[in-house]
Amino acid sequence: MIETAYAKINLALHVRRRRADGYHEIETLFAFVDAGDTLTVTPAARDELHLVGEFAAELADPLGNLVARALSQLPRAQGWRITLDKRLPIAAGLGGGSADAGAVFRLVERAQGLPGDWSARAVKLGADVPACVRSETAIGTGTGTELSALENDLAGAPVLLVNPRAPVPTAPVYAGWDGVDRGALPSGSARVIALAGRNDLQRPAVALCPVIDTVFNALGRTKPLLARMSGSGATCFALYDDPAARDAAAAAIMAEHPEWWQLAGALR
Repeated sequence: MIETAYAKINLALHVRRRRADGYHEIETLFAFVDAGDTLTVTPAARDELHLVGEFAAELADPLGNLVARALSQLPRAQGWRITLDKRLPIAAGLGGGSADAGAVFRLVERAQGLPGDWSARAVKLGADVPACVRSETAIGTGTGTELSALENDLAGAPVLLVNPRAPVPTAPVYAGWDGVDRGALPSGSARVIALAGRNDLQRPAVALCPVIDTVFNALGRTKPLLARMSGSGATCFALYDDPAARDAAAAAIMAEHPEWWQLAGALR
């Protein structure tokens, strides 16, 4: 079996308050790109994880990888040998590890079905994992684990992801949030919310990693429908009205910054 771990982006991310347990209450609009890491599964005597791909070397602890942890959460009739082709950068605001875990859940679902408490098992792996299991545009509230559907009028929208190859850990970015509640997500369709929303983590992320601003401004010069940082960074994304505009933007940014990572695709 082969499954794509779809790159997650936050079209908007509003931080509302710090909780007593140290987590933050957020309201976010999750969306997923039609590309990402790839997981290939074959039967094995016991579970095995093999890492390949551009960013495989950056996963320092294979046993602590979310793929291995997801396997441990989901009983199966036999062992699996999983080869993870790590194409998404690490600590990039794309939910890479959560997307990989979500792909494992979908593989198990395809093979034998998921247990009834799959969502609770997913939450144990991370707040983004339940959203990444379904990999569908949705509103996330609470810590991001409470999901609700909405009209997805951005399905198929051309999108360009750009990362300066600078990892940004999530915890320091949240710690840098100024504590100001700037208001709830607007209501409406995915397009309405994305255009009217914001990312409250962009400012603290830029303070820690100033090159994010350079990426954001480079995307802004390509005249997209929307440009914004995803999650806690450092990846920024831009939405376009047509694939030709996206591809022209990708070429222009590649010519100016060939050292940056890019992914061109469409929203699911």
